Amino acid sequence: METPEGTIEIDLKESPLRWLASRKDASGVPFLSPHEVEAGERFRLDFTLAGLSPKLGSSWQAPVSRGSAGGHGLDYADVVIAARQRLRHAETAVGPDFASLLLDVCGFLKGIEEVEKARGWPVRTAKVVLKLALAALARSYGLRGEAQGPARSTGIRSWRSAKTSELKTG
Repeated sequence: METPEGTIEIDLKESPLRWLASRKDASGVPFLSPHEVEAGERFRLDFTLAGLSPKLGSSWQAPVSRGSAGGHGLDYADVVIAARQRLRHAETAVGPDFASLLLDVCGFLKGIEEVEKARGWPVRTAKVVLKLALAALARSYGLRGEAQGPARSTGIRSWRSAKTSELKTG
């Protein structure tokens, strides 16, 4: 995934969100809308950029303290701070209950069944609550499923002036 901060590699097969997005209901409609998936992936990207992902091994590379991230003229620390600020804003916008679920599923990539078991929720509950959390997250990011506006425009209907219209018709 190419971002202003640089290239981030995300394995979509490991994402519980992508798995859930591939599921459809009885009528064939996807369980998650595209804007809900986009919101979850944006949250995951910020989680990754913020450096909150657990490290599974040792890194023998020298830590980056100065220099640009991804060749875009951004300092590495600025990228991390900006990602953490966006995460904090998203968590505040959706509330603490939804935020913890989003962190588990979109950030730490915990599966739906694992979340339900850890929280003592009934089967299929996490799926429904996650959909609500993603809808709230999408609203906080300004993402919508469709363009919304008045049913009928009250603005300009023609670029021609009244004189031009009269000359052509008369």
